[in-house]
Amino acid sequence: MTEYNPTRRTALKAMAVGASVALAGCSSGGGDGDGNDGGDGDGSDDGSGDGSTDFGGWFENVGNFDGVVDETGSDEVTVEVGAQGNGGNFAFSPAAVKISSGTNVVWEWTGKGSMHNVVAEDGSFESEQTSEEGFTFEQTFDSTGTYEYICVPHETMGMKGAVVVE
Repeated sequence: MTEYNPTRRTALKAMAVGASVALAGCSSGGGDGDGNDGGDGDGSDDGSGDGSTDFGGWFENVGNFDGVVDETGSDEVTVEVGAQGNGGNFAFSPAAVKISSGTNVVWEWTGKGSMHNVVAEDGSFESEQTSEEGFTFEQTFDSTGTYEYICVPHETMGMKGAVVVE
């Protein structure tokens, strides 16, 4: 039986974090030469330029996430529910979208991949669960921030999304 050693575990964690930070620094593609990340001055990447945003691991197991789709300036944006991804029709498309404050997001069901719903992680919105093709659920985003959401039946398969509101 292996004995728990908190000192060794702490040292291993520190080494892993250090390696991750070093690699992240080497692979960074952005920046403007002044040490800023191209963001808004708060030290976070706000998605400017390359369509990326730091979601803190939110999209780690999401097979169809390939960056943030910039829809700022649009009055309404549609996200497919039951799009191809994550081993079947278990995805939101786009997985992440950036919008302006006041934009209405419409989730539209494809009718594929069984029963789906849209549930905000913070509890601010929730659709019913359905498999009906053409069913829609709408939410207007008036406050800036990042809103992460899931399909409850398929969350573990990677059916997650995010709305970034400027």
